[in-house]
Amino acid sequence: MALNKVTSRRSLASRAALAAASAALLTATFTSACSSGTGSNPASQDLSGRGPITFVEGKDTSETGAVKQFIDRWNSAHPDEKVTFKEQSNDASQQHDDLAQHMQAKQSDYDVMALDVTWTAEFAAKGWIQPLKDSFAIDTSTLLSPTVASATYKGNLYAAPLNTNGGLLYYRKDLVPNPPKTWTEMLGDCTVAKAHGVGCYAGQFAPYEGLTVNAAEVINAYGGTFVGPDGKTPTINSPQARAGLQVLAGAYKNGDIPKEAISFKEPESQNAFAQGKLLFLRTWPNFYGVAQADSSTVKGETGVAPLPGKDGVGASTLGGYNAAISAYSKHKATALDFLRFLISEDAQRILAEGALPPVRSSLYDDPALIAKFPFLPTLKDSIASAVPRPVTPFYPAVSKAIQDNAYAAITGTKSVDDAIAGMQKGIEAAGS
Repeated sequence: MALNKVTSRRSLASRAALAAASAALLTATFTSACSSGTGSNPASQDLSGRGPITFVEGKDTSETGAVKQFIDRWNSAHPDEKVTFKEQSNDASQQHDDLAQHMQAKQSDYDVMALDVTWTAEFAAKGWIQPLKDSFAIDTSTLLSPTVASATYKGNLYAAPLNTNGGLLYYRKDLVPNPPKTWTEMLGDCTVAKAHGVGCYAGQFAPYEGLTVNAAEVINAYGGTFVGPDGKTPTINSPQARAGLQVLAGAYKNGDIPKEAISFKEPESQNAFAQGKLLFLRTWPNFYGVAQADSSTVKGETGVAPLPGKDGVGASTLGGYNAAISAYSKHKATALDFLRFLISEDAQRILAEGALPPVRSSLYDDPALIAKFPFLPTLKDSIASAVPRPVTPFYPAVSKAIQDNAYAAITGTKSVDDAIAGMQKGIEAAGS
């Protein structure tokens, strides 16, 4: 009995001591948090931190090694705050998963991340990237406004546009001297294609991200949208969206889009045009050099125009990267300065000379760059009317709903009405 009483007193004393220690630790933690003003929100921490940082981006596909060039330029001017380039693979899914794993683990080793424009909303919604407001605001007045929109989520800027991209209409200017401005005009020119024994129009219609892009461009051109401002409420079930999707479905059914184009991704579609098998092709600016190469059947006969729309210039889907600061970075002041450098004329010119479309508007009017890339003024028009892909934290699921149902509509396994209803249902499920 005495032993039990002693044990009981020791147990009570131990628990009391433990409680006192825990209370002291909690008080110390609370006091420290209050005195530093950081709290538990990572976005409020390390705002003045300076030192070396790591910049993470997918494989540098520029013609001149542009990423290394602008990092070298930065490092020569900032010997105490050097940037290390962590180059990822060329696979977008692998890039995304690598970044997400580091953010989920709250690791501080990725300071600035190049995010595909479709990932920005997801990373912002999850609190993984630093809002660019108040003392972290950046000047975007010199940038193309659609690129800024792609870096904005729920009214707040979360990244600096880094480089961009927009769809272009390539056409045989020897057969069609004046490019069409509307879908009606372009499909009307299909009689020219038939007269010369070539296919009329192709884009990227295989069931992958390229089809999301192609379907979105036509739906957006006809006034359709996919999600509301909250990033999850579907808005696709509309007469405008049905009219846009009907254009693709009708063109495939009557042969204006060749049957083989249903399996086209970028390489197949570009090869078909370069071999003289198409009158019109929707693809990206990087095809221009291929079309004008000696190996191209259409060298010297290729024109470039903005994508057609319902009543005029269409709505290109926006591509490219946005540069965001990790919420877990320890050197955010340096990272912010690096973001401001990335949108400077100096860094943006390096990207442009490497054939990566810049986000700085003035470079599209630069005579030296136009001499090297004659399509730049056209690309500027294309990007000026561009629409970001659906801005949503649930983008992969939303994209899947779009491409699966668009493919079904184009191939005729679903009616356009049923395909639009399927998109609506899939987008709704993605956000639930």
